[in-house]
Amino acid sequence: MDAIILAAGLGTRLRPHTLTTPKPLLPVRGRPILDWTLGALPGSVDRVVVVVNYLAEQIEAYLRRQRYFKEWATVRQAEPRGTGDALRCCRDQVRSDRFLVMNGDDLYGAADLAALAACPAGVLVYPVDDPPHWGIAFLKPDGTLEKLVEKPPLEGRRLANTGVYLFPREVFDIPLTLSPRGEYEITECVTKVAERQPVSVVAAKFWLPIGNVEAWQKAQEVDLDVVMTGR
Repeated sequence: MDAIILAAGLGTRLRPHTLTTPKPLLPVRGRPILDWTLGALPGSVDRVVVVVNYLAEQIEAYLRRQRYFKEWATVRQAEPRGTGDALRCCRDQVRSDRFLVMNGDDLYGAADLAALAACPAGVLVYPVDDPPHWGIAFLKPDGTLEKLVEKPPLEGRRLANTGVYLFPREVFDIPLTLSPRGEYEITECVTKVAERQPVSVVAAKFWLPIGNVEAWQKAQEVDLDVVMTGR
């Protein structure tokens, strides 16, 4: 199985640290975020495709020396037109009928990724108490996904989209529309897949989003070896 890692962003909320280092290569407990990610991928993944743009040469240099995957490729997203566009850029590189897609700048548990990789299609979620700050998963009566809604004005505990998906290859045939912020959103892909087939909702036990400097500093205090053990 292939895994697509989205690593093209500017990391503006972590400046000045990302002025010279791409966000996926920022160190957490002595290792780049991307190194933790590759190490947490399940054994069913034998090849990675990394979408790059900003400071791409540094990420490519890291991939040449990483020890997890012999087979890897990078895809350059020429313009920052959103995560949906980043996914579409990978069409010619993906070889498997099912594949993982994940953000390259958050940390995920190996067991959670393995559970998602066992699904025909799925999304990884995590409970949050502040739904207006996240993309939120809405479920059908059978527990599969109905849709993803970005930052809904809701209260109480909800299931947040963590930015990890298991897609069938048919996702590349789904037409996308520009969002209000002028980008193509991968969440639209997920919702449209859910209209065509069941999309499993897999509850994560661990998720550490690194959205700002405070979260990055907090990550240095977490015993990641406990949850991020893959190969």
